[in-house]
Amino acid sequence: MTLKSKLAGKFIVFDGPDGSGKSTQIRLVAERLRAEGLEVTTARDPGGTEIGDRLRQMLLGPELAKMDVRCETLLFMASRAQLAGEVIEPALKAGHVVLCDRFISATCAYQGARGYDIGRIIELGRYAVGDTWPQLTLILDVPSEEGFRRTGHRQQQAGLNSKNHDAAPGLPLSGMATDAMEARPLEYHRKVRDLFLALGPEYPGRIVVIDATPSPEQVHQSILEILERVDP
Repeated sequence: MTLKSKLAGKFIVFDGPDGSGKSTQIRLVAERLRAEGLEVTTARDPGGTEIGDRLRQMLLGPELAKMDVRCETLLFMASRAQLAGEVIEPALKAGHVVLCDRFISATCAYQGARGYDIGRIIELGRYAVGDTWPQLTLILDVPSEEGFRRTGHRQQQAGLNSKNHDAAPGLPLSGMATDAMEARPLEYHRKVRDLFLALGPEYPGRIVVIDATPSPEQVHQSILEILERVDP
């Protein structure tokens, strides 16, 4: 079965700790799938729509420090509800493969690390997006310390430095500032990573963990092998 016939109309999420290289891998995979003749729609979460981008500014800005975890979780879900209805569902109906940078798996990890119940997060996710869940979630895994190194995060100067969001080794820095979620301390990000790795059968769809510590080219090859092997 060709990638075109296998992946048309499928929803694939790239997730994982900060610095895992998700954005780079989505770009590389999108280029490869388009070369295979697939129509590809890329999306990001939170954001990806006019309404979602407004919510993203709140969620990744200084307001985050004041938010109760319940408010934080519900705002993420609101952004996803708009993304699903405005972008993901129409693309899937048109036969596109949708590649999304983060989804409800991220809330299981990031808000779960703040103590929010994973089962409740999944329940809220079902309410927000209905049946629009990814057939395949790729967790790009890097140790938290490596993620900090890649993003230019400085625990003592969080939010003051420049870095490239989700940068991988060998890629240029873009000068973006560390966002409020990334600026949380190392111990928090260790919990986030543990929760990504612990996503189990209660999470809808297939989950595959990929070692994202090698070069972007090697990680890309691993992803292509998974897409060839796994039936989403």
